[in-house]
Amino acid sequence: MSDRPALVFEEQRYSLERLDALTDGLATGLAKHGVRAGERVALMASNRPEFVLAVRAVWRLGAAIVLLSPSWRRAEIEHALAVTEPAHAVGDQDALAELLPMWHLDEPIGAGEGPFPTPDPHADALLVFSSGTTGLPKAARHTRASFGAAVGHWRDALGLTAADRVQITTPPSHILGLLNIVTALETGAWMRLHRRFDLELMLRSIETDRITVEMAVAPIALAIAAHPTLESFDLSSLRYIMWGATPVTASVAETVTRRTGVGWVPAYGASELPVIACNPLEGARLDSVGRAVPGVRLRVVSLESGVPVGPGETGEIQARAESLMAGYLPAEATADAFDDGWYRTGDVGNLDADGWLRLTDRVKEMVKVRGFQVAPAEVEGVLHAHPAVADCAVFGLPDTADGEVLVAAVVTSTQVDPAELVAWVGERLASYKRPRRIELVEEIPRLPSGKVLRRVLKERYGRTSDD
Repeated sequence: MSDRPALVFEEQRYSLERLDALTDGLATGLAKHGVRAGERVALMASNRPEFVLAVRAVWRLGAAIVLLSPSWRRAEIEHALAVTEPAHAVGDQDALAELLPMWHLDEPIGAGEGPFPTPDPHADALLVFSSGTTGLPKAARHTRASFGAAVGHWRDALGLTAADRVQITTPPSHILGLLNIVTALETGAWMRLHRRFDLELMLRSIETDRITVEMAVAPIALAIAAHPTLESFDLSSLRYIMWGATPVTASVAETVTRRTGVGWVPAYGASELPVIACNPLEGARLDSVGRAVPGVRLRVVSLESGVPVGPGETGEIQARAESLMAGYLPAEATADAFDDGWYRTGDVGNLDADGWLRLTDRVKEMVKVRGFQVAPAEVEGVLHAHPAVADCAVFGLPDTADGEVLVAAVVTSTQVDPAELVAWVGERLASYKRPRRIELVEEIPRLPSGKVLRRVLKERYGRTSDD
């Protein structure tokens, strides 16, 4: 039996053999509590090794995991349970135990007593909630086959091997966190799981654990770029930092590279299709999320007509792949997600003649000012480049004269006149892309994945010249 660690958590070390034995033991315990193949099991837990064991144990039984974020409040949990109707629950959160009988992850794990059912590749394995930036979240259904394909795509895109060392700082309850965990385990890479995100601990772990591949979403990237003593950490073991979940802000990425010498590999995915595109590991570009990974087909269609457009033309990005979800819950939401078999990402962008994909914004987040379509991400990119801006988010509000107006919520690192920020944008973009108003705020509301909650900003700052 090999003692080589596959998972490290604080001072605990788990070999793959130990993980397998504990997985079998937990699966046996869950089976005795009634979990059967084809059923759904809600999982709501903090970052801990037992989270990993629970996912693997439920899959060992041929059941499906319903991922719930431990940060959710009662109303959010009730919505998720109503949509997915799990028969069982596993976790360590009282909020879930109050709503569904729950196997607590502090329970001791006994010996495994197989055999376990043969996996059905077409059966549901995972239900993960979409970000819900524009409304109540939907659950994306992944089969064993579709999620397995996504793991293969991710391993190949990242060039991950058993020689790599990674750490998990993004929430495992999010598709990216779980994808990283499963890919690392199946690849044989060394992996550290953190109890929670802590920037100092993350940077120190890169140095002491000799991490080779780091994953980052927008809040993590911003925190790294702003760290006052970033240069004091030895990050030389890193092959690259992967940036996903939100579009790359070039100024932030370039700041980190300038200060550390470590380059970025932008990638693009979604809960519904975990791996869509990725940059090459050598020669990555910050102006693109990369090319479609092998096994994924992409096209761009007109926002007005839905007809495919040519290279360089902007429209909605659509995709097909074996790693695509089987559909949504509630099921009636599925039809709107597809166009003749193509998954409608809801993202706006363009593909050039060489297959490089660029994102500009979300379809539902595009702002129409005086008849002109404005991508908030474009304006945010300009604001981010201002030396006083630490973080920002741009959104639209209704306006009688202009249809909609742009408002920017801005977190500053030093004192700045809002008028200066408006002028900064005006000097670099067309006049209709200038924010009508700048709101100086303490923080930008974001999901754990880094996506901006624009609907929260609209509700919070929803006054215009009409009011």
